[in-house]
Amino acid sequence: MTVTGAAAAERTRVTRAAVVDAALALLAEGGLEAVSFRRVAARLGVAGPTLYWHVDNKRQLMDLMAEELLRRAGVDHAGPAPDQPWWEWLRDDATRMFSALVATRDAPRVLAGNRPSRDSFAQLERSLAVLVGAGLRPVDAQRVLFTIGSYVIGAATEWQAEAERSRTAPTPVAHDGREAARRQRALADQPLLLSAITDLVRLPHTATFEFGLDLLVEGLRARFAPVG
Repeated sequence: MTVTGAAAAERTRVTRAAVVDAALALLAEGGLEAVSFRRVAARLGVAGPTLYWHVDNKRQLMDLMAEELLRRAGVDHAGPAPDQPWWEWLRDDATRMFSALVATRDAPRVLAGNRPSRDSFAQLERSLAVLVGAGLRPVDAQRVLFTIGSYVIGAATEWQAEAERSRTAPTPVAHDGREAARRQRALADQPLLLSAITDLVRLPHTATFEFGLDLLVEGLRARFAPVG
């Protein structure tokens, strides 16, 4: 087989979906720094230049990875279930997105700044149609999706950073009596901060994210679907 023939065979054997799958596997194993064209090619058993027939550069690869992460998370661009209000659909999608991002190392960094590919335009159009059908202008519908997405990415980034910090500086737990006593001594002159931290350590780790999400969704509902 000629060199040209070998390259053509590699292109046929490798698909864009396979490139994205390999990149996501590397992401899960070693974070974003582990994702490179060289490593993706090695995992697929092909020469590096073969990948450029399917993906232009790493930024495009990250955009495709972001879309696949959301697809695997079940983020439903098809719209609400029958009789489901649009605000509950937004909350459910955001919750699934958050769970997917915190479960994969550096996944929030992959989604930050991503742009949709042409393949996802039809799905995004359906999402916008749900909100426009509820009375929003197209530009406001787009800003709603962007605002919630930005909040989820930011919250997931903070969550992963805190999880990383906890490996060397464990987060306080509610049932640790010695830690509670130390906290009371350290914050004796800051009773409000003491009360806040005491309550926070008793809550599930997703509680702060859910609190912020509720503020966003209920604020959107109050603005665009006021009762009465």
